This record gives sequence, structure tokens and C-alpha cells, in this order.
Amino acid sequence: MRTQHPTVQLADLTDDFTADPYSAFTALRSRGPVHYVRFPTGDESWLVVGHEEVRAAFADPRLRNDVRHSADFEDDGLYAVGRNMLQVDPPDHTRLRTLVAREFTARRVQALRPRVEEAAGALLDAVVADGRADLVTAYAYPLPLTIICELLGVPEADRAAFRAWSTKVVVLDDPEQSTRAMQEMAAYLAGLAEEKRRLRDAAESDLLHALVRTHDGDGADRLTPEELLGMAFLLLVAGHETTVNLIANAVHLLLGHPGQLAALRADPELLKGAVEETLRFESPAPAGTYRYTAEPITLGGARIPAGARVVLSIAAANRDPARFPAPERFDIRRDPAATRAHLAFGHGLHHCLGAPLARLEATLALRILLDRFPRLAFDGDGTPQWRTSLMRSLRGLPVRW
Repeated sequence: MRTQHPTVQLADLTDDFTADPYSAFTALRSRGPVHYVRFPTGDESWLVVGHEEVRAAFADPRLRNDVRHSADFEDDGLYAVGRNMLQVDPPDHTRLRTLVAREFTARRVQALRPRVEEAAGALLDAVVADGRADLVTAYAYPLPLTIICELLGVPEADRAAFRAWSTKVVVLDDPEQSTRAMQEMAAYLAGLAEEKRRLRDAAESDLLHALVRTHDGDGADRLTPEELLGMAFLLLVAGHETTVNLIANAVHLLLGHPGQLAALRADPELLKGAVEETLRFESPAPAGTYRYTAEPITLGGARIPAGARVVLSIAAANRDPARFPAPERFDIRRDPAATRAHLAFGHGLHHCLGAPLARLEATLALRILLDRFPRLAFDGDGTPQWRTSLMRSLRGLPVRW
């Protein structure tokens, strides 16, 4: 979409946007909370960087998730893999969210605690004798992947392929590879749904079975074929990618702040604070999905036209000094109640359904890891290597114990 607005080049505000986006966000915030920017990928969008403005935008009904509100929208080939909750607005969003909300209640999530503990212990058992490992590959990735695949009913034999697809889907530096992975995942999920349909009268009760039954039903809440595929895709990818990065980023931050790690070991009650501070300081999903203005709006003093694309920067909002004192300091002793004002899981209608599960998995993963390996340390200098990704994602995390 053509724009008459001054365009800020994010690449000019930091030496390496992938490694350090925060310098760019700090520079932007000093000029105001909302700007029209060009990302290093070449995409242009309105970018919201102030905590108050991001929080308000999440709940603003004039900012829509459906791309058909975009001035650039031309055809209906808009959904990469089905149609999911992050791509629709009420009332469709309400209907889709209600279908799966009961699977992620606090009671149901807490019931998963023994299984998460068992899976975490088994993963560490597999590497303990080696004395070192890439923690992303050996632990942070397979733990949440195992849990979400079990919830949805993905056969164990297929999980390696799914892991490869999921990693490629969120990368930004190879669009062709990402598109190919989405296509392959879509074909796989369609086939898996058909297999569940053939077995729908069996005793199995996984979430994909439930979605297939909803698709085949006659009620007003019936899923369309596109929605069934989209829901399966969203739950599988969003259900583990953010948690992978939450676990890995937490370990990296703790090892890089030995005083904080020592405090946590001395007082396990700080574990909750460590998880919340990681969510704030190194948000696993740095931005919300695209929003589109259904009408002209004024946000943070900026006049945004109808049909504009808007990016809500969770990472920037979570380091806004107007909301968090000394935001560039990683501090697990912050009051968790205050720290939970972070927007790592969004806000409003699109607040992440999987937040309780992510918190449970990360808390247990950290506790079990630190208990098991009291001498855990970087295997190397600890310099982070970040992926060019939709996520705040480490390429690896070499550790020894």
C-alpha cells in the first residue's frame, strides 16, 4: 500500500536487528509510541512500541485480524494452512475459541503435570551420561512438542517430520522453504484428520478426534474443512514453538546472570518470577499477528488510515520504561504480580489460550533441569546465536554439567 507517511528504516537504528531489536525499539520510543517502519526484510507496516498503546491496540475492535480488511487484499487465497483463530474476528473467533478453550482450563492443564515431569526426566536421562548437550535439541524442543503432540494425537513416529516442518514455518530468511514446509504440513494434517475420521468411533479421545467430530457434526458450531485444518495447524505450531523458546531463553538468561541463578537455586520460590521475567525480558513471540484497520484510527498520536497493516511489538512493550522500572535489567526478583503486566501472551480476545500450559511446562522444565544438574554451565562463551524467525529463537544452547 502506498504511503505518504515518513518511513523509519529499522536497520538504521541497530547494528543487527535479529540479534538486537531492542536498540531500535528504544530509539523509536524516544520519538513516540507509533511509527511507520520498514523492517530489514523489506516489509513496511505501522509499528506500535509503547506498552500502553500495544495493550490498548490488542483490545481495540477497530483493529481486525482478518486480512480482508487490508487495503492490499486482492483475492481469497489468504490462508497458508487452513483458517484459524488468529486470522478471524468475532463472531467466528468466539466460536472457534470456545471449541478448544475447555481443553486448556487450569484444571486440565494441572492434570498434565505428572506427564510433563515424566517426559522431562526421560529427556534428561537420555543425555546425562554425555556430560554436555545442545539444550534446544535435547530438551527445550522435544519436551513441549511431546506434550502437544500427545494432546492432539500425533503419532510418535511422525513427530520428527513435524518438528522439521514447524521450525521451517517460522523462519523469515527463506520464504520458499517456509512455504514448502507449510504445504507439506497441511497435506500431512489433512491426512491425519482423515485417519482420525475413520477411527472416530474408537476409544481414543485426543483433541484432533474431537475437532473431526465437530467438523462432521450438524450444529451451529460445526467446523468447516478449512477451519479444521487451521485449528490443527495453530494448536500444533503455537502449542509448542513459544514454549520451546521460553525454556531455552530462560536457561540462557540464567546462565548468563550467575547471581540470578544462584539466588534461584537458594530460593526455589523465585522460579515463578524467573519464568515471568523471561517472558517479559526475552518474549518468545516478539510481535502479535498482523492487525488491519477497519477504519481510520488515531493511536499514540499517529493517524493511521483505513486498511493499514499494524504490528504490535510485544518485545518493545515489555521493555517500556514507562511500565517496567529498569526494563533492560533481567531481574527474577521483580514482583511477579507487577511483571505479569507483560504482554508476552497478548491481551484481550486473543490472549493466548495456551498460556497456562506454557507456564507449567517452563516451570517444571527449569526446576527439573536445575535440580538434576547443579553444575549446569555454558559449553562455550554463551554468546547467543538468534534465528531470523517470527520467534525469539536461539539456534542452539550448548551446555555442560
